[in-house]
Amino acid sequence: MGLAALLSACGGGGGGSGSTTADSRPSTTGGGTTTTSGCSLRERQDWAAAQLSEWYLFPETLPTNLNPAAYSTVDDYIDALTATARVQRRDRYFTYLTSISGENAFYDSGSSAGFGFRLATDATARTAIVTEAFEGTPALAAGIDRGTRILAIGTNSSTLRDVSDIIASSGTAGVTDALGDSVAGTSRTFRISDSAGTRLVTMAKADYDLAPVSSRYGARIITDGGRQIGYVNLRTFINTADPALRTAFAQFRAAGVNDVVVDLRYNGGGLLSISELLANLLGGNRARSDVIDYLTFRPEKSSQNSTTNFVVQPQSVSPTRIAFIGTAGTASASELTINAFIPYLHANVALIGSNTYGKPVGQIALDRTQCDDRLRVIAFAVQNAAHSNAYFDGLASAVEASCVAADDTSHAFGDPQEASLRAALDFVEGKSCTRIASDQVAPLALGANGRLTALSPTRPSPAQREVPGLF
Repeated sequence: MGLAALLSACGGGGGGSGSTTADSRPSTTGGGTTTTSGCSLRERQDWAAAQLSEWYLFPETLPTNLNPAAYSTVDDYIDALTATARVQRRDRYFTYLTSISGENAFYDSGSSAGFGFRLATDATARTAIVTEAFEGTPALAAGIDRGTRILAIGTNSSTLRDVSDIIASSGTAGVTDALGDSVAGTSRTFRISDSAGTRLVTMAKADYDLAPVSSRYGARIITDGGRQIGYVNLRTFINTADPALRTAFAQFRAAGVNDVVVDLRYNGGGLLSISELLANLLGGNRARSDVIDYLTFRPEKSSQNSTTNFVVQPQSVSPTRIAFIGTAGTASASELTINAFIPYLHANVALIGSNTYGKPVGQIALDRTQCDDRLRVIAFAVQNAAHSNAYFDGLASAVEASCVAADDTSHAFGDPQEASLRAALDFVEGKSCTRIASDQVAPLALGANGRLTALSPTRPSPAQREVPGLF
């Protein structure tokens, strides 16, 4: 059976906070256990349980007598099977059922349907703010971008409801409901506020391909403090990130860049192959014997264990310092990339911003093609060259250097005055800073805007699992 090694990020299952991401090589085949054909609820539940029994990294946590008849969906049954590991913080809705076709579409090209922005909410202050908008989408065409506040939502101008009232009556889930289904053509009217003032905009959701590296600010060379510093902002680890990352690093290499800032602040993860590519592009001075990661399965599946070494690419650079910008929305493949450099650069690699999500485990993809079911199963642990993966509570306690910084939505990405990037540039230039507390696992802290958390549906789409807050 061919395995697709995937890493998943923050939550994303029923009631899970944040969003998950996957990290894969191409799709996989259906599990090794035979089940009767068909796609009835019970057949799909039995198939899912059989796959977990065979592959789950924490088999000792699986219940032995859970009656599937008590659950009306496959998702609810899977959540019940993994409940013990979730209590132990080892599987925070990382194991879930998704669509083969929907996930492949996102990983291949970033395909999604929506307004094209990331949205974060503050349940206490009852506010919502756009943290990012994507090129070629209705949101950006309507003038909605990073820092725009969503004040009210309606199906038209006469049905507008204040976001504060929506959250007061229905919580942040009410905002998700107000935004409507992720189907092209779904229209909403918004009252928004930004630097241009307060106004109404109406827009309809559309199909679009999300660019993993922005054409506006995704890669640039910043001159600061007499240094040339490479800056790359990676939104998600999908296949189309390969050429975009190579182009960015070719520019860095040609300019003789020796220090790099990698902005992963909302990157929930993605394909393992792209994470390893990013490591290679940052590892121009690594030897072929140096290890990026070890993937370790449960003992009876040890034949699947693998080791990935650095392979220098034509575009690789050899930075003396690397600053990774992260938040609670930084997870999975993003964390793997950061963790990979700790044994080599030690205090010359830093986490900037706030603590990351904490997911040192990865998934395989098990397909039941006749039902378009893909089961993402936590099946292996991820370790760096020092065999370290002790970051279920985030990387703040694992990195040797870190700097607290706000996620400053009042400035654009790539702006040296944006608080997190400013702190990253200061680190590269050798300036002192305040270390991130190891217990800082709070939601995204977006500067003066309060305590904001990426908005996520109870059952996110494949794209929403990989791109926290995507709508």
